[in-house]
Amino acid sequence: MARIPRYFIEGQPHHVIQRGNNRTPIFASEGDFHFFLVCLGKAVSDHGVSIHALVLMANHIHLLATPTTPQGLPKMMQSVGRRYVQQFNRAQQRTGTLWEGRYRAMLIDSERYFFTCMRYIELNPVRAGIVTRPEDYRWSSFHANALGAENALLTPHAIYRDLGRTPGARAWAYLQLFQQPLSPQDVEVLRQATNRAWVLGGNESAATGVRVESDPTAVVGTG
Repeated sequence: MARIPRYFIEGQPHHVIQRGNNRTPIFASEGDFHFFLVCLGKAVSDHGVSIHALVLMANHIHLLATPTTPQGLPKMMQSVGRRYVQQFNRAQQRTGTLWEGRYRAMLIDSERYFFTCMRYIELNPVRAGIVTRPEDYRWSSFHANALGAENALLTPHAIYRDLGRTPGARAWAYLQLFQQPLSPQDVEVLRQATNRAWVLGGNESAATGVRVESDPTAVVGTG
Protein backbone atom coordinates (compact mmCIF):
# COMPACT_ATOMS: atom_id res chain seq x y z
CA MET A 1 0.00 0.00 0.00
CA ALA A 2 1.38 3.39 -1.01
CA ARG A 3 1.86 5.99 1.68
CA ILE A 4 -0.56 8.89 1.67
CA PRO A 5 1.33 12.18 1.17
CA ARG A 6 1.81 14.21 4.31
CA TYR A 7 0.73 17.83 4.59
CA PHE A 8 1.86 20.46 7.06
CA ILE A 9 0.50 23.99 7.52
CA GLU A 10 2.79 26.81 8.53
CA GLY A 11 1.68 28.79 11.56
CA GLN A 12 -0.43 25.93 12.94
CA PRO A 13 0.60 23.80 15.94
CA HIS A 14 1.12 20.08 15.32
CA HIS A 15 1.23 17.24 17.83
CA VAL A 16 4.12 14.96 16.83
CA ILE A 17 4.84 11.46 18.12
CA GLN A 18 7.92 9.39 17.26
CA ARG A 19 8.31 5.87 18.70
CA GLY A 20 11.20 3.49 18.98
CA ASN A 21 11.23 0.47 16.69
CA ASN A 22 9.24 -2.38 18.27
CA ARG A 23 8.78 -0.11 21.30
CA THR A 24 12.45 -0.52 22.21
CA PRO A 25 14.25 2.24 24.15
CA ILE A 26 15.54 5.23 22.21
CA PHE A 27 17.48 6.59 25.19
CA ALA A 28 20.08 4.45 26.98
CA SER A 29 21.63 7.04 29.30
CA GLU A 30 21.15 10.53 30.68
CA GLY A 31 23.61 11.75 28.09
CA ASP A 32 21.29 10.50 25.34
CA PHE A 33 18.46 12.72 26.61
CA HIS A 34 20.80 15.70 26.67
CA PHE A 35 22.13 15.00 23.18
CA PHE A 36 18.63 14.58 21.75
CA LEU A 37 17.70 18.02 23.08
CA VAL A 38 20.87 19.47 21.54
CA CYS A 39 19.92 17.94 18.19
CA LEU A 40 16.38 19.24 18.52
CA GLY A 41 17.57 22.73 19.39
CA LYS A 42 19.84 22.85 16.33
CA ALA A 43 17.08 21.57 14.04
CA VAL A 44 14.54 24.04 15.43
CA SER A 45 16.90 26.92 14.72
CA ASP A 46 17.85 25.70 11.25
CA HIS A 47 14.33 25.00 10.01
CA GLY A 48 12.16 27.64 11.66
CA VAL A 49 10.06 25.57 14.05
CA SER A 50 8.78 26.62 17.47
CA ILE A 51 8.47 24.02 20.23
CA HIS A 52 5.71 24.72 22.78
CA ALA A 53 5.65 21.47 24.76
CA LEU A 54 7.59 18.20 24.82
CA VAL A 55 8.28 15.05 26.74
CA LEU A 56 11.03 12.52 26.18
CA MET A 57 10.01 9.04 27.30
CA ALA A 58 12.15 5.91 27.32
CA ASN A 59 10.84 4.62 23.99
CA HIS A 60 9.03 7.56 22.40
CA ILE A 61 8.76 11.34 22.28
CA HIS A 62 5.93 13.86 22.06
CA LEU A 63 6.27 17.38 20.67
CA LEU A 64 3.83 20.25 20.23
CA ALA A 65 5.42 22.34 17.50
CA THR A 66 4.57 25.10 15.03
CA PRO A 67 6.50 25.35 11.74
CA THR A 68 6.96 28.63 9.87
CA THR A 69 7.07 26.85 6.48
CA PRO A 70 5.27 23.76 5.14
CA GLN A 71 8.58 21.86 5.06
CA GLY A 72 9.90 23.09 8.41
CA LEU A 73 8.53 20.27 10.51
CA PRO A 74 9.58 17.32 8.31
CA LYS A 75 13.02 18.87 7.82
CA MET A 76 13.38 19.34 11.56
CA MET A 77 12.45 15.72 12.27
CA GLN A 78 14.78 14.50 9.52
CA SER A 79 17.65 16.53 10.93
CA VAL A 80 17.10 15.32 14.49
CA GLY A 81 16.79 11.71 13.36
CA ARG A 82 19.93 11.80 11.26
CA ARG A 83 22.18 13.31 13.93
CA TYR A 84 20.75 11.52 16.94
CA VAL A 85 20.47 8.02 15.47
CA GLN A 86 24.02 8.14 14.12
CA GLN A 87 25.35 9.01 17.57
CA PHE A 88 23.08 6.54 19.38
CA ASN A 89 23.99 3.66 17.09
CA ARG A 90 27.68 4.37 17.45
CA ALA A 91 27.46 4.53 21.25
CA GLN A 92 25.36 1.35 21.47
CA GLN A 93 27.35 -0.50 18.79
CA ARG A 94 24.20 -1.16 16.81
CA THR A 95 23.06 -0.61 13.23
CA GLY A 96 19.77 -0.07 11.46
CA THR A 97 16.69 1.96 12.18
CA LEU A 98 15.87 3.29 15.62
CA TRP A 99 12.35 4.47 14.80
CA GLU A 100 9.08 2.64 14.33
CA GLY A 101 8.12 3.79 10.85
CA ARG A 102 7.46 7.47 10.22
CA TYR A 103 6.52 9.86 12.97
CA ARG A 104 2.86 10.76 13.34
CA ALA A 105 1.55 14.31 13.29
CA MET A 106 -1.82 15.99 13.63
CA LEU A 107 -2.94 19.62 13.49
CA ILE A 108 -4.31 21.34 16.59
CA ASP A 109 -6.91 23.92 15.59
CA SER A 110 -8.60 25.20 18.72
CA GLU A 111 -7.66 26.83 22.02
CA ARG A 112 -9.34 24.09 24.03
CA TYR A 113 -7.41 21.30 22.37
CA PHE A 114 -4.17 23.25 22.38
CA PHE A 115 -4.11 23.20 26.18
CA THR A 116 -5.49 19.67 26.26
CA CYS A 117 -2.62 18.56 24.04
CA MET A 118 -0.05 20.38 26.18
CA ARG A 119 -1.31 18.67 29.32
CA TYR A 120 -1.60 15.33 27.53
CA ILE A 121 2.08 15.58 26.59
CA GLU A 122 3.32 16.74 29.99
CA LEU A 123 1.21 14.18 31.89
CA ASN A 124 2.58 11.29 29.86
CA PRO A 125 5.03 10.19 32.61
CA VAL A 126 2.16 10.20 35.13
CA ARG A 127 -0.08 8.07 32.90
CA ALA A 128 2.84 5.69 32.39
CA GLY A 129 3.23 5.28 36.16
CA ILE A 130 6.80 6.58 36.18
CA VAL A 131 6.00 9.47 38.54
CA THR A 132 2.96 10.59 40.51
CA ARG A 133 3.32 14.29 39.67
CA PRO A 134 4.41 15.87 36.36
CA GLU A 135 6.99 18.06 38.14
CA ASP A 136 8.82 14.91 39.24
CA TYR A 137 9.78 14.01 35.67
CA ARG A 138 12.88 15.74 34.39
CA TRP A 139 12.58 15.41 30.61
CA SER A 140 9.43 17.45 30.12
CA SER A 141 8.40 21.02 29.37
CA PHE A 142 6.15 21.09 32.44
CA HIS A 143 8.83 22.82 34.51
CA ALA A 144 8.92 25.74 32.07
CA ASN A 145 5.25 26.00 31.16
CA ALA A 146 3.76 25.44 34.62
CA LEU A 147 6.56 26.38 37.04
CA GLY A 148 8.33 29.17 35.17
CA ALA A 149 11.72 27.48 34.76
CA GLU A 150 14.00 28.76 32.00
CA ASN A 151 14.07 26.64 28.85
CA ALA A 152 15.66 28.20 25.76
CA LEU A 153 14.30 25.42 23.55
CA LEU A 154 10.67 26.44 24.10
CA THR A 155 8.76 29.26 22.42
CA PRO A 156 5.46 30.19 24.09
CA HIS A 157 2.54 30.07 21.66
CA ALA A 158 0.22 33.09 21.41
CA ILE A 159 -2.57 31.04 23.04
CA TYR A 160 -0.30 30.38 26.03
CA ARG A 161 0.87 34.01 26.17
CA ASP A 162 -2.76 35.13 26.44
CA LEU A 163 -2.94 33.45 29.85
CA GLY A 164 -1.27 36.44 31.54
CA ARG A 165 0.74 39.61 31.13
CA THR A 166 3.92 38.25 32.70
CA PRO A 167 5.74 34.90 32.48
CA GLY A 168 4.89 34.25 36.12
CA ALA A 169 1.20 34.97 35.61
CA ARG A 170 1.08 32.72 32.57
CA ALA A 171 2.80 29.85 34.38
CA TRP A 172 0.43 30.17 37.35
CA ALA A 173 -2.65 30.22 35.11
CA TYR A 174 -1.41 27.22 33.16
CA LEU A 175 -0.63 25.32 36.38
CA GLN A 176 -4.25 25.77 37.47
CA LEU A 177 -5.36 23.73 34.47
CA PHE A 178 -3.76 20.71 36.12
CA GLN A 179 -6.16 20.95 39.06
CA GLN A 180 -8.61 19.04 36.89
CA PRO A 181 -7.40 15.77 35.36
CA LEU A 182 -7.75 15.10 31.67
CA SER A 183 -10.98 13.24 31.08
CA PRO A 184 -10.78 9.73 29.58
CA GLN A 185 -12.75 11.12 26.64
CA ASP A 186 -10.15 13.84 25.95
CA VAL A 187 -7.30 11.32 26.19
CA GLU A 188 -9.06 9.00 23.75
CA VAL A 189 -9.86 11.85 21.36
CA LEU A 190 -6.20 12.85 21.26
CA ARG A 191 -5.05 9.29 20.68
CA GLN A 192 -7.55 8.64 17.93
CA ALA A 193 -6.93 11.96 16.19
CA THR A 194 -3.17 11.38 16.20
CA ASN A 195 -3.40 7.78 15.03
CA ARG A 196 -5.87 8.71 12.28
CA ALA A 197 -4.12 11.96 11.38
CA TRP A 198 -7.13 14.23 11.88
CA VAL A 199 -7.25 17.95 12.56
CA LEU A 200 -8.17 18.33 16.21
CA GLY A 201 -10.47 21.25 16.96
CA GLY A 202 -13.30 23.15 15.38
CA ASN A 203 -16.47 24.35 17.11
CA GLU A 204 -17.76 21.64 19.45
CA SER A 205 -16.44 18.60 17.62
CA ALA A 206 -13.39 16.67 18.76
CA ALA A 207 -11.93 16.22 15.30
CA THR A 208 -12.88 17.61 11.92
CA GLY A 209 -12.25 14.39 10.06
CA VAL A 210 -9.75 16.05 7.73
CA ARG A 211 -6.85 13.69 7.17
CA VAL A 212 -3.46 15.38 7.40
CA GLU A 213 -1.09 12.46 7.59
CA SER A 214 -1.29 8.69 7.50
CA ASP A 215 1.27 5.95 7.83
CA PRO A 216 -0.21 2.51 7.07
CA THR A 217 3.03 0.79 8.11
CA ALA A 218 3.07 2.13 11.66
CA VAL A 219 1.61 0.32 14.64
CA VAL A 220 -1.22 2.08 16.41
CA GLY A 221 -0.59 2.45 20.12
CA THR A 222 -1.18 4.65 23.12
CA GLY A 223 1.19 7.22 24.52
